[in-house]
Amino acid sequence: MTSSASLTIRPATHADEAALQRLAALDSSRVPTGDLILAELDHRLVAAVSVDTGASIADPFEHTAAIVEALRAQSRPRPRTALRPRLLLGRA
Repeated sequence: MTSSASLTIRPATHADEAALQRLAALDSSRVPTGDLILAELDHRLVAAVSVDTGASIADPFEHTAAIVEALRAQSRPRPRTALRPRLLLGRA
């Protein structure tokens, strides 16, 4: 990936099915199950990660390790932090 390359991370849609099948074939794998999040490098699909299972496929002819990690980080549920009201105790 060059410094001028454009990386896009987005959810998969039904329109991505053919591109996902091509990517899986390149990776000698199957398209992961569940909802997918994709990475496109200059508008070309290079990696996909299942939000449900964490399984991934990636283009073996690109440097995608960091991209797959970014997808996994994006797909992880974020812990919710509850805001607790602070009790203000007055002194008498």
